[in-house]
Amino acid sequence: MDFITNFPLFTIVLSLFSGALCFMLSGNAAKKYTLRFQGVMIVLCAAVLFYTIRTGTSFTYVMGEFPAPWGNEIRAGSLEAMTALFFMVIMICSVSGGYRFVDMDLDESKVNLYYALLNLMTAALMSLIWTNDIFTGYVFLEILTLTSCGILIVREIGRTTLAAMRYMILNLVGSGLFLLGVVLLYDFTGHLLMVPMRKAISLLWAAPANRPTLILSTGILTIGLAIKSGLFPFHFWMPDTYGYATPTSGSVLSSLVSKAYIFLLIKIYYRVIGPEIFAQMPIGRILMVLGICGMIFGSLQAMSTNNCNRMIAYSSAAQIGYIYMGIGIGSTAGYLAAVFHIFAHSVTKSMLFLTTPRLAEVSGDSLKFKEMTGSGMRDRDAGAFFLVGSFSMIGIPIFAGFSSKIFFGLAAVGSSNIKLILVMLALAVSSMLNAIYFIRTSIRIYSMPEGRDQGEVRAHHRIGYNLPMFVLTAINLFLGLFSWVAADLIEHGLMMFG
Repeated sequence: MDFITNFPLFTIVLSLFSGALCFMLSGNAAKKYTLRFQGVMIVLCAAVLFYTIRTGTSFTYVMGEFPAPWGNEIRAGSLEAMTALFFMVIMICSVSGGYRFVDMDLDESKVNLYYALLNLMTAALMSLIWTNDIFTGYVFLEILTLTSCGILIVREIGRTTLAAMRYMILNLVGSGLFLLGVVLLYDFTGHLLMVPMRKAISLLWAAPANRPTLILSTGILTIGLAIKSGLFPFHFWMPDTYGYATPTSGSVLSSLVSKAYIFLLIKIYYRVIGPEIFAQMPIGRILMVLGICGMIFGSLQAMSTNNCNRMIAYSSAAQIGYIYMGIGIGSTAGYLAAVFHIFAHSVTKSMLFLTTPRLAEVSGDSLKFKEMTGSGMRDRDAGAFFLVGSFSMIGIPIFAGFSSKIFFGLAAVGSSNIKLILVMLALAVSSMLNAIYFIRTSIRIYSMPEGRDQGEVRAHHRIGYNLPMFVLTAINLFLGLFSWVAADLIEHGLMMFG
């Protein structure tokens, strides 16, 4: 067996070790170690991606000496490797682009704790990507929830404490529902490993009397992950959670954590339930309707706020709706569009959450639109990167958001007439609303402040900020200009899922 097949396990073990190690380091040492560790993780994930592309197949790593169906397994294909690599690139860019605000927002004695939590979060993210055991998925869902609350509450202001408590309560409800769904499926199939569970479900589905129980189990499990990822109408925790977190936390939570829950859900639909069986369940149609509602209402709420970070947070709710709409389409093209949008939205939202604090910093530390007038001229670097993120969110050609919407449209063309009409209307209305509030914000940050001079011009040319932002911009443009490369990898990975 090739040594590279050990790398998925290494990413989990090294992340757990790094989390424990950072507790014993000083804040500055923990930051430097975390950046180097994340670089190593990128190399490991890239090696797995190259291996799966070269061999053309996925591989399974058996934990311990017990084979299926009793043992625990890690399974890696090109989609898992691509997602792991993408997540690690976003993570290192979020840390390096926002560490200055970590030092400003956190007490010095808690900085090492913050990086320890980020590394433990990385272990949970990697586990959700690689696991082939549905109960192991639940275990690391809980770890991801706890670390997410930790990086929120470590910034000790009243709103973050309230946001962390609300976030934890809702996520624990979601985790409980997910566990209940897992228990019902286990009771019905006798398996926890995903592939044996799928074989059992395919046999059980053949008997019509078993179908209501399977639909109920899958529905409960779906509701749990929908709550945790922020699908409408469960999105009301997002503004406080993302809006008052330190920039690195807001970037990681919006770009990675919510997407990890959805990635696990897609994996369950593909590898546990089976796309053919799931297409016969009413759950997909419900997800599509809720996704479209999220696209519209999230955008309307983003338009109504006067705070830039809260606008971006409500926008996240709308973009989560896009992903669930793709899942609801039900075809391979729909899943491809959903996964592509996970990548497109992750890189874009990370850019926005890392630029808004820079714009606020030259606006009297205010995130209110009125005070941010002209901030793009006072901080030209942050203003330019904010424009890139805004154009991608709107769906301007050459950016990732445009390609993403094209894939949703193509997926709808291959579905029923009703789905085609709903998707096209939703894309048109949502894109129009996105344009209204992002163009409005972009015009404001480049408008001359009324009644006063432009103010002090400041440009952040430090490599610690500009380099990760250039990397995120390059990824955004790559997904926009060479979208078929990512789409081919995603499609190949979805075929490996089964």
